Amino acid sequence: MKVVATNKKAHTDYEIIEKIEAGLSLLGTEVKSLREGRINLKDAYCKFKNGELYLVNAHISPYKHSKYVNHDPERPRKLLLHKRELKRLLGKVSERGFTIIPLKVYFNEKGIAKVEVALAKGRRSYDKREKIAQRDLERRLRREEKYYN
Repeated sequence: MKVVATNKKAHTDYEIIEKIEAGLSLLGTEVKSLREGRINLKDAYCKFKNGELYLVNAHISPYKHSKYVNHDPERPRKLLLHKRELKRLLGKVSERGFTIIPLKVYFNEKGIAKVEVALAKGRRSYDKREKIAQRDLERRLRREEKYYN
């Protein structure tokens, strides 16, 4: 598995409830740009439209070796999931506070582009600060334990 990009802010801004692997419907130049690692998931999210799930605001840069036929970098990309998974996710998202965000984009063993999406609940700013303080405390305790042992 070759990881192309990860959404680093996702674990800070959201509480991850469940992770799901989905396929991506891409154009040829998008796949070539992905292989070069030219994708940004920073502000990306997933949205339902006509019963299908789309990846929105994921920026895949145009393929630099293409002459004139290239893709729109900001276009919504369809996520490929089973119908029962889509229905279950739609039910969860219709509840208050849940959203679907991409965590990472990667190529599996067969060379097929996949995206790991997560059902998540947004965190408040004070929750974020609390989590960072807790992480720092744990790091400090491990450092002191290592020093004394």
